[in-house]
Amino acid sequence: MNCFPTGPPRWRARLLLLVPLLLLAACTTAPEEDDEEPYPWPEQAPGERWQPRPGVGWQWQLTGKLDTSVNAPVYDVDGFTTTARQVSALKKAGRKTICYLSTGAWEDFRPDADAFPEELLGQGNGWEGERWLDVRRLDALEPLMAKRFDMCRDKGFDAVEPDNMDAYQNPSGFPLTAGHQLAYNRLIAKLAHDRGLAVGLKNDLDQIPQLVGEFDFAVNEQCAQYRECDRLTPFIEAGKAVFHVEYELPADRFCTRSRELGLSSLEKKYDLDAWRKAC
Repeated sequence: MNCFPTGPPRWRARLLLLVPLLLLAACTTAPEEDDEEPYPWPEQAPGERWQPRPGVGWQWQLTGKLDTSVNAPVYDVDGFTTTARQVSALKKAGRKTICYLSTGAWEDFRPDADAFPEELLGQGNGWEGERWLDVRRLDALEPLMAKRFDMCRDKGFDAVEPDNMDAYQNPSGFPLTAGHQLAYNRLIAKLAHDRGLAVGLKNDLDQIPQLVGEFDFAVNEQCAQYRECDRLTPFIEAGKAVFHVEYELPADRFCTRSRELGLSSLEKKYDLDAWRKAC
């Protein structure tokens, strides 16, 4: 059975089966701290937000039992299903944590789904239970996203990964322009920064020149497969990490180039469970 939608194979990393994940998320594997040295994070002044640097290692897990034993200094995990206790355990083990949220699409399985007015919901984005949001409606979306970012902050996360940041390039059901997307993405960055959280630009390669100064890192899917990785260089040149994954290319096909570019690259499976192969 084909579990993935047709069209460009950019899996934007979301949970397909929420109930099993909620059951699994309560469990955590204890970190194997004896197997590694604590990551030497630079000193942060009080109130200064975290700034991940190029080449830092990471783990991206959004499904399955959260495995905190993976030898990676940065963990990118689901903001809703990951508990404050799990975030605290990761931080005690020296990890930095990124809170995954969908900020550009509505998901019917999230606990705040009923708070989104119907007029904000557009066409489906190719995933069951998900619809694009009308990112022109900053007035309506700002308080909804602010609550989600409050959740990330209150759980103790260091950063946010906002997903679906390029609705204007998709058949959303709304007449969205690049200008609408820029305004919304800048709002997302401000909401994170106002809470002391770092924030990443997810995909949206066309707007990197306008947004690199307002985002603290980038997250990219499949730039090697689509021969787009050079377009992420502005983040590297600004001293900001690029967290990159490939699903269909084996690591030996992209790691050499990733290292040359300074990317933090992984080979992952489409379901984004704990399995990874790092460059």
